[in-house]
Amino acid sequence: MNRNIVIVGLVSFFTDISSEMIYPLIPLYLTAVLGASPAILGIIEGIAESLASLLKIFSGRISDRFEKRKPVAIAGYGLSAVGKVLFVVATSWVGILWARMGDRFGKGIRTAPRDALIAESIGPEARGKAFGFHRAMDTAGAVIGISAAYWLFTSYRGEYILVFWLSLIPAVLGVLCLFLTTETGRARTAAAKQVVFSWKGLDKKLRYFIIITFLFNLGNSSNLFLLVRAGTSGFSPEQVILLYLLMNLTYFAISYPAGVVSDTIGRRSLLVAGYALYGLVYFGFGFASLAWQFIVLFAVYGLYTGLTDGIEKALLADIAPAGQRATVYGLHAMTVGIALLPASLIAGFLWEAFGAAAPFWFGGVTGLLAAGAFWFGLRGDLTKGVER
Repeated sequence: MNRNIVIVGLVSFFTDISSEMIYPLIPLYLTAVLGASPAILGIIEGIAESLASLLKIFSGRISDRFEKRKPVAIAGYGLSAVGKVLFVVATSWVGILWARMGDRFGKGIRTAPRDALIAESIGPEARGKAFGFHRAMDTAGAVIGISAAYWLFTSYRGEYILVFWLSLIPAVLGVLCLFLTTETGRARTAAAKQVVFSWKGLDKKLRYFIIITFLFNLGNSSNLFLLVRAGTSGFSPEQVILLYLLMNLTYFAISYPAGVVSDTIGRRSLLVAGYALYGLVYFGFGFASLAWQFIVLFAVYGLYTGLTDGIEKALLADIAPAGQRATVYGLHAMTVGIALLPASLIAGFLWEAFGAAAPFWFGGVTGLLAAGAFWFGLRGDLTKGVER
């Protein structure tokens, strides 16, 4: 495996240990300690994700314009580490909002240049494998982070602040590892500087894919709603953490094999399967009432994530214009982030107006529609006519 890809994998490994030590505790902390409602949770997640998403296309464009991936990515990871300090001092849901915004702003800055660094460190014939490896390392960190959160939470009797403090250690290690990467130089062409980025100038397959992504994510509310759904269905806070751990275990198990397979059979079929699986699982969350049903659904939901996350990034690298990969990654990430504001607000409103099952039925419909749109709208060789 390429040295850069291994190092970036380690960066994501440590960063996700840090993030996932906190993430499953956020809805519990908000609802049980700070007294926030599901609607407030939707507002926090929607605002944090959407405001951060505005940075994603700009950080990608800056990375392309100045032909640098590493410094922009370091800035983003560093900001996320600083943002985690705000969780320690937050005393209301407004403080948690600021903490989430700091963390997501960092993600908004780092995502596009990091993904471009991966794409440019390896040839197109093995991009699925590379992004699958990256997602597997990322999720391995998530598994360790969630396990640490569970052990600390149960051993220290629900001591949220202690977990928040300890999450800073792997966050700092992740930033330090990123200094070991090297610029690939593949983006350093005079032509890259002269190309003016525009929506109309993108290949029609890429535009269609981004539109599908936006529509799909309108129903893809924050995963925190899954945790709240389990928590309001009889699971204790400790059991909710274990459900989230199970989801990440199946995500970890499928990420790398799915990436390798996508290099052989193509990205489209696996993405369609992933979107369809998402739709079915969300319908399941809407109807679930028994403990075993939630356990199965969390496990299968991890499979959806593994079938789509890394493969989407590999597909974007395949069809993005030469010299503008970071910009395209930023555009895609921004599209997802913009959709998450109405998605989380809609989910919070549907929950309070029509009951806990309503947002999951809505997500199920959008997932199946996205699978159909992708299957019928993107046929043939997705990379044909696109410069690699």
